[in-house]
Parts: sequence; structure tokens; C-alpha cells
Amino acid sequence: MADGSLYVCHHDAGAFPVSPRDVTDEVAALSLLFWKNIGGDFVISTPLLSGLASAVAVDDDTGLLHQPLLLHRSESNTTAEVAIVGSSVCPIESLDYEIIENDFFKPDWRSRGKIQKYQHIFMKWILCFLIGLIVGLLGFFINLAVENIAGMKFVVTSNMMLTGKFMVAFLVFASSNLGLTLFASLITAFVAPEAAGSGIPEVKAYLNGVDVPAIFSFQTLVVKIVGSICAVSSSLIVGKAGPLVHTGACVAAIVGQVGSKKFRLTWKWLRGFENDWDMRDLVTCGSAAGIAAAFHAPVGGVLFALEEMASWWRGTLLCGAFFTTAVVAIVLRALIDVCLRGECGLFGKGGLITYDVTSANISYHLRDVPPVLLLAVLGGILGSIYNLLLNKVLQIYSSINKKGVAFRIILACSISIFTSCLLFGLPWTASCRACPSNASEPCPTIGRSGNYKKFHCPHGYHNDLASLFFNTNDDAIKNLFSKNTDTEFHLLSMLIFFAACFFVSIFSFGILAPAGLFVPVILTGAAYGRIIGMLVGSNSNLNHGLFAVLGSASLLGGSMRITVSVCAIILELTNNLLLLPLIMLVLFISKTVGDAFNGNIYDIIMTLKGLPYLKAHAQPYMRQLTVGDVVTGPLQIFHGFEKVGNVVHVLKTTQHNGFPVVDNPPFSASPVLFGLILRAHLLPLLKSKTFLITPVPVAPDAIIRFSDDDFAKWGLGNDDNIEDIELSEEEMEMYLDLHPFTNTSPYTVVETMSLAKALKLFREVGLRHLLVIPTFSGRIPVVGILTRHNFMPEHILNLHPTLAQIRSRRLRFAVPSIEQTYLEKFGAWKILKK
Repeated sequence: MADGSLYVCHHDAGAFPVSPRDVTDEVAALSLLFWKNIGGDFVISTPLLSGLASAVAVDDDTGLLHQPLLLHRSESNTTAEVAIVGSSVCPIESLDYEIIENDFFKPDWRSRGKIQKYQHIFMKWILCFLIGLIVGLLGFFINLAVENIAGMKFVVTSNMMLTGKFMVAFLVFASSNLGLTLFASLITAFVAPEAAGSGIPEVKAYLNGVDVPAIFSFQTLVVKIVGSICAVSSSLIVGKAGPLVHTGACVAAIVGQVGSKKFRLTWKWLRGFENDWDMRDLVTCGSAAGIAAAFHAPVGGVLFALEEMASWWRGTLLCGAFFTTAVVAIVLRALIDVCLRGECGLFGKGGLITYDVTSANISYHLRDVPPVLLLAVLGGILGSIYNLLLNKVLQIYSSINKKGVAFRIILACSISIFTSCLLFGLPWTASCRACPSNASEPCPTIGRSGNYKKFHCPHGYHNDLASLFFNTNDDAIKNLFSKNTDTEFHLLSMLIFFAACFFVSIFSFGILAPAGLFVPVILTGAAYGRIIGMLVGSNSNLNHGLFAVLGSASLLGGSMRITVSVCAIILELTNNLLLLPLIMLVLFISKTVGDAFNGNIYDIIMTLKGLPYLKAHAQPYMRQLTVGDVVTGPLQIFHGFEKVGNVVHVLKTTQHNGFPVVDNPPFSASPVLFGLILRAHLLPLLKSKTFLITPVPVAPDAIIRFSDDDFAKWGLGNDDNIEDIELSEEEMEMYLDLHPFTNTSPYTVVETMSLAKALKLFREVGLRHLLVIPTFSGRIPVVGILTRHNFMPEHILNLHPTLAQIRSRRLRFAVPSIEQTYLEKFGAWKILKK
């Protein structure tokens, strides 16, 4: 404190003052030299004292050895552990993927026979089938609803324009768009704010181990479906692919919860999925099913989940995801056959967005490669610019969103009005073009989707810009991808359409409504590809429709930085394998060029939202830091036999979810780490009131009273709360035997391990807690706990701000030399080397 007291860590959360005179002379001199004032408290800089046995204090009551607070470990964590989920700020925790080993769970595993294992496997396949079936039906319903709602709007508007009522037509068009956008914003704001946006960043973070609140609730699912239908039907340049990925993940999570206590279903077969690792597998299958439903691309869906979504992958999960997307494809194929009979209204033949863009006899030669290379390079540059601008716009929207829900809704409505003015006004800048004599469909197109919109043109003419703007996004992509349409669009019209889509899609994404990026990027890239095709002209054998496809691939690679899955999706969309070499080349080059400027779009969004996503590779400066440099305090430790009152106090005063359990004399010869116990396991123990009058081992029959269902989750999250548990004063003075319920084999690392190496272990195993143990014996057996937050750059740079300016290599070699100089000066270097 300000009076010069020295603080020493206590086992139950605090720290108690010790006078410097109580410490040995050598340590005192060293301590006085390295004291630093952190937030008004004086603490010892411990990397220098880690080996000094004389620097420990002894608790007279318990005989426990207590290590002085470390410099880095004594600093409080000032970076927030919250994130923007959808459009609301929520606290963030991590998922529990670690397998618990203790006296309670081990017998449960050993008692499982082959029949129960086969039941679990069979049930998992059943759940995958249900996920594929439901997501396929929802994907078709969303497409059907969008085409009919938007189609009705365009029919009414076109009929009014045929009669010359242009202003009335605009008012109907703009007001219908505004109404749809307003409804989507209202239900998102007041029913499920988590449904805003694409949903892919949140699902990706969840599959990385981040417990994102309420993203898989039933309310979120409903709002995601209805909101995306309204947003896409309102002619906003947004897509439904991202929301469908989130929808598939919601369906998978809800299906996986049917056996949880949340739904009051106790069928033993269903209760086997009340854990985070099975839920992770199901959500991965659901996200793959979402892409399959959005693009009718089952293989692309599996590859998208593998390449972009999942942080952990194995062979059985690949089979499960493939089976799920196969079910989606079969469901969509069956429903498309229904539409082929004309029973889907304005949806027409119900081809979803499978585009027939090429002929079977397509050929390309060496001279076609240079234009494709140019298209790929420019696509990578445009994609990085797209990401940069979207990042800036989302930051501006974030400041607006902080002002309240009303401002968010006003922002969404403003974007809708602005978009309606552009879509209705820009076609007036294009000249009318005569209908081609060999048109494959009626020209002009009146009141429905097609390549030849009449708009304000006389009979026998069409407006090429209206064919793109006055259509759904899917129909506009069909028009751009179509073969034998090289003379249909004017270069100026394509430039206007590209610029409008590029910028309007950026401004439309961050509004308070479910909105995706996949389709807008495909649409913008198709326009860009058409422009390149027009500029190349007769110097290439490729038609403009093929250039549009390659342009979409280049912008997807330059913005989203995904290659294999996008290649498969585009091939399944266009149904032509002859494009494979060119698409692979374009994707590889555009991704490489884009990576030179910034990160992929979903990583940027996750960073803006504050989602603590752990990447597969460590930052360079992490190799220069040890885990002891980032562990923060104070550390909360429980004894093997702990007072009920102490447990309740710690649970009420902290938000920690894992607590080291340490055995002390007389139960062990010296303080020893017994394991780690979770908050989720302490709460059922307190509720059951299995207390002891004296600290003695609990009887075996007391453990039998519990079942694994008592420690299972209530759906997505645990509804138990310490505030709901009522205990008497007498019970608060009793004891809990934590040994049978403590994980006796938690993952541990020594405090000298590099942070980069610890990150690799933490991410690949899927940990929530990683215990840090001391290098030398004779100290408290656990130094601290690493969680996901300790690996975040914001947290590390907050503790070590010099890393932002000083090269990490210099930092590593400069600090030991200073420490060694002062240690030798005060005669403590020999002690440290011992």
C-alpha cells in the first residue's frame, strides 16, 4: 500500500501485508530496488525472485507457503471480457472440451458397455439426419418466401410503371422496402439482438471454444429466418447465405439439446449429448448444412465448414458433415421437382441459384491466361479494399449503435431509403437498348424476373441496368452469369452497377437486421468480371458470363480468403467442371494478393466484435514471453476440504469458472496440487448440501447419490446460480470434500514455457483452463491459471506495452542483462542459481 507494506498472496483470494523487515536482508534489498507502484499498491517484481526460497511467507494457522505476488500476476485484468453478439454486448466465457477425470466420472465411463456406445453413435447419425432435413426445408422455405415477396413487389411496381405512374411506383417500391427493413430491424432489436448480421463470425467463434450467449436460442432462430427473408426481400444488397449458416447452427444446437434438462426430456439416449464436444460436432454439421442449403452445394458446404468454420476436425466429423449435407441436397432436389410442376408461385421453376452459364464445348487457350491473371490480381486488391472500407464503416456504425436502439433502427431505415432511391433512380441513367432478335426468353420482360426488363423503355426495348437493379440478387447474378449475353449489357451500365453494389453492400451489412456477405460479394464480383471481359473483348475465347464467374471467385478469394470451399461452391453453382483450372488459379492468386494487405473479412468482424478467437499461429512476440509473464492475479485456491462459507464467498465475489484444489498438511506432507474443480460442479454440490461436520473424506455412498445428469448442462449454458442457493449459518461453517469431484489430471505447464508453445497446446486440445505450476519446489504448487483471455493480444499488450514499439528479440535479450546486473550487485545471484 502507500505506507510501504509488502503484499504476500493468501490462498483464499486476498493478500496480506508483510513488513519489509520481516524478509531476509538480501531479499529486502532486492525488493526495495524493484518495487513498482501499480495502481497505488507496491508489489514485488517477481521474475527476479522466482527462485528465492527465502522470499516465501508462512501462514501460522495453516502452515501453507505463500509466494509473493508477482509483478505481472498482481496486475488486475483491465481488458474487457465482453463481445458484441449480433447487436448486443454480452459477457464471454469459454466452452469445456476437456475430459474430466475424477472419482465420480471415472466409474460412469467404465460402466458403459458396447451397447451404450453403439446407441450414442446411432443417435448421433439420427441427429445429423434431422439437422439435414430441417435445414433443407428451411433453406427452401427462405428461398421460396424471398422470391414470392420480392416478386410480388416488382410485379406491382412494374404494372404501375406500364401505366405511366412512375412516382406512385417509386413510392410503392420504396415504402415496401422500408416496411420490410423496419420489420426486420424491430424484431431483431426487441426479440433477438443476437440475430443481427451474418452470424458466421459468432458461429466460427463458438466452434473455436467461445461460449457466445443466446446465439443458438429458439428466438434467435426464428428472428434469423424471418429477418433474413424481410431484409433480402427489401432489395437491400445483402445475402441469405450467412444467415443460413447461422440458421443451420441454431437448428443443430436445438436438436442437440432435446435430451437436456432444459426441455425436460429424460430419455437416456438423448442425454448423452449434454456436453460441449458433442454440441461442437453437431454445430459444425449444421453450419455445413447451411451453406449446402444456400447454394445447393453439399460438397462446398462440407469444405466450407472444414476450411473456414471448424477449429478442430477429424474423420468421423467429416463423415457426419458429409451425410448431413447429402440429406440437404436430397431434400432440395425433391422440393425443386415440386416447383418444376409450377406449384411454387412466383418462385417459378425453383432452381434456387444454380446457374447454367457455360456450354459443354467451352475451350480456352494460353492467350486467355493473362487476362485471367490480371483479373485475379485486381480481385485480390479490390477484396482487400472491400475489407478495409467495411472495417471503417462498421466502426462508424458501432459508435452510432452505442446511442441506443432508436438510432440503430433509424440507421437501418435510412440505408433502406437510400438503397431504394439508387435502385429506382440509376436505371434512368441508362439508355434503352433494342431487344435482340435471337433472345432465349421474352423481351422485354414485364412484371417478373428475366434478363430484359422494360422499365421505362418503349415496346421492343429493354433497360440493361433495370435488369440488374430491379431484380432479386439471385436473379441479378443469373443475368450476369448467363451465356450468350455478351452484347446485352453496356460498359457504362456495368461500371455503374459495380460501383453501386460495391459501396451499397458495405453500408448495408452493419444494419440491425440479419444480413450476409456471400451473395453481395458474388454479385459485385460478377459485375467486376463482366467489366474485365468487356475490356478484353475479342482478345479472349472466354465469354462475358465466364468472366463474371471468375470475377466472383476473385472477389471472394480477395475478401473472404477461402479457396477450396469457394472453388467447390462455384463449381456446384455453375455445374461445369471445365472451369476448375481457371477458378483454382484465380482463387489462389486473389487470396495471396489480399493477404498482403489485411486479414479475411470474418476475422476482421470478429476482432471488431471483441470475440476472443484463438488463431492457429502465434504472434511473433509470443515466442519471447513466458506464461508467467501474462498470468494475472489474485489466484483463488480451494483446499481439498474447504469450508462451505469460503466456497460460497468465492463464488459470489468472483466470476471465475475454475479453481485449483490444493492439499495441505496434515493431509499431505507439503502443499501439493490435487487438481481443478469447476464452478459448474461446485454449484450442484452446494445445492445437494452434502456437507461434513469435520474435514474427513466423504463416504462412498455420498457419491452414489449423484448422477451425471446432476452435473449436465441446462441446454446451452448452466442455469444454476449461486444467488439461488440458500444456506444456514450452521451449514456455512461445515465442510465440503472436493476430492471426489475434482479433475485430478488437469493440463499444466511450467511458468517458464513460452507463450507461443502454451497457445498451441491450449488451442489444439481445446482447453478452458491451463494451470501454471512453478519451476522450483518449495513454493505454492500452482502459480496461476491461463484462460483464453490471457492469449489475446489486447491483454498481452496491456501488460507489456513496450511490445508495441520494441522488437521482441531485443526485449528478450535486454531484460535478463539488467536483472543479472542488479542481482549480482546485491549478492543474490548465487542464491538464484541454486
